[in-house]
Order: sequence, then C-alpha cells, then structure tokens
Amino acid sequence: MSKKIRIYEVGPRDGLQNEVVRLTPNLRIQFIKKLIASGVRHIETGAFVSEKWVPQMAGSAKISKKMASLKAQGNIPKDVKLCALVPNSYGMKLALASDVEEVAVFGAASESFSKMNINCSIDESLERFKQVADEAKKNKIRVRAYLSTVFGCPFEGEVSEAKVVKLTEKMLELGAYEVSLGDTIGVADPKQVERILKKIEKRISLKKIAMHFHDTRGTGLANVIMSLQMGITSFDSSLGGLGGCPYAPAATGNIATEDLVYTLHRMGYSTGIELSELIKINHWMAKHVKRSLPSKLGAAGIPKRVPVKKRKL
Repeated sequence: MSKKIRIYEVGPRDGLQNEVVRLTPNLRIQFIKKLIASGVRHIETGAFVSEKWVPQMAGSAKISKKMASLKAQGNIPKDVKLCALVPNSYGMKLALASDVEEVAVFGAASESFSKMNINCSIDESLERFKQVADEAKKNKIRVRAYLSTVFGCPFEGEVSEAKVVKLTEKMLELGAYEVSLGDTIGVADPKQVERILKKIEKRISLKKIAMHFHDTRGTGLANVIMSLQMGITSFDSSLGGLGGCPYAPAATGNIATEDLVYTLHRMGYSTGIELSELIKINHWMAKHVKRSLPSKLGAAGIPKRVPVKKRKL
C-alpha cells in the first residue's frame, strides 16, 4: 500500500486572509463543504482575530457553529477535523462559544515578525499560547501550533536554527499535538529544509512536525520532496495557491493543494483527495475572488493523452 500523507487545508483561513475580495461567511461555508466533498479531511475554517485588523475573517464564529451543527447531524463525515485559529484567551472564549473541536495558535521564530504580526514578543506570545492551551485541555479540545519565519524573516533575514528547535519543543510542551513549521516568505531551499529537520529530529519525533511552505520563489514543491525524504507526512497547503501574509512584504501564496496532491499521487503516495474535484473548486473560487489563482494544475489541468492524427501524404 502507498504511504498516506495528511493534507491540512488552510485555504479558508490562511488563503483568504490576504485577499482583496472579502467572501461572505456563507460562501466560505460553501468552500469548506466543497473541500470536504473532494476528500479533504483536515481544514482550518477561520480565525477568532480582530475583525478590524483581519476583516476577511469576519463571521468565523458563524462558520464554526454551522460546521459543528452539520457534523452533529451526520452531514459531515466523522473523520473530518475542523480547526480555527485562536490568538489569545479572548479569542479562545469566542471559539468555545462557537463549538470548535480544534484550535491553532501561532507564533514566530523572529522577534521582529512576532511584534509586527501579533504585537508582542516571543516570550509574551508563549504566555498567550499557554493560556489558550490550558483552556483547550480543560475543554478536551486539541491544539495545533504554527511557528512562522522558520526559514527566514523579512525584517531580520536569517533565523537561528537553534531557536527554531527550542521554540518547537516549547510549543509541544505547552500542549500542541503538532507544530507546523512555516516558510512564511518563501525563501527556503531543500538543503536548508534538510538541515533544520535533522536538527529537530535529534530532539523531537518528526511525527509531531508538519511543514507549511509558500511558493514565493518557486521552491515550495522541491521543499516538500525533501521533507518527504526526511520522513514528514503532514503538509499544509491552500486551494489554488491562495494566501500570503499581511505582515510579510512580498510573501505570496501557499503551495497549491492541487499541485501538492498531483505531485504526491504521481510519486505513489495517497491522500484520499480527488484531484479533479480540487480543480473544479479552483475555478469556482477564481470567480469569487475575481482573479485567476496561481496553481499550476488549475491552469494546465490533469494530463490527458491526445490521440495523434495521421497526416495524409
């Protein structure tokens, strides 16, 4: 049997948070339902953040409640896991009131980005995470963690790899079941990925690590392949390559889910996701965000053998 790779779809949150066109909660619910129908089983549905600073995430509570209701009614498969981003204890209160089953916390490996992105130092962010994780544990809610700027910071440049290892350990100690290592500005290369993962696996099982690559400079899938060779089996991606960070200059979208799934399937891995359905969602989403999406597969489609026409002599 082929090895199963877990795809963690971040399009409804990370993908849409930087879009100029703001989709309504109802459209975002449709998006999530389409993803589930395609076979995606891990989805980040929204974020309990300030609507003043991230207006694209307005209505996340409505989305969480609706999806929880559909799941309770048996209209969503039991193996579907839905998550919402939570920045602090106040966001956690809102999340609890919205029937979330999993929350994600996020931090940075560089002080400058931490202050720009979440307006606090790294140490302060860890204290916030602890409050969220403690509340989640009390309510039997799983916690996932993001660590951004692992491979480079837009303000500081290179990031200490020893610091990355230390912060990853800390997030796991606080209660995260998995830490997603982010190439926020898309500067990573396969050798850097290999080097960092080798350092991490000396202290941490790679079963607790996911990778979150952006394709800003075209190295996203190459970094995925190196991660696979290192033993990583969990990857974040965004439908169509939607994404980018409001606080990271020039950062473009995440690796596209359909490009990732195509690559994995061609290499003999399984994901449980129907590729043709992802392409349909790509075209549907492009109409709503009013632009073509950067996914390569969305534009080229699944390869088909074209019959050769014989020419008359």
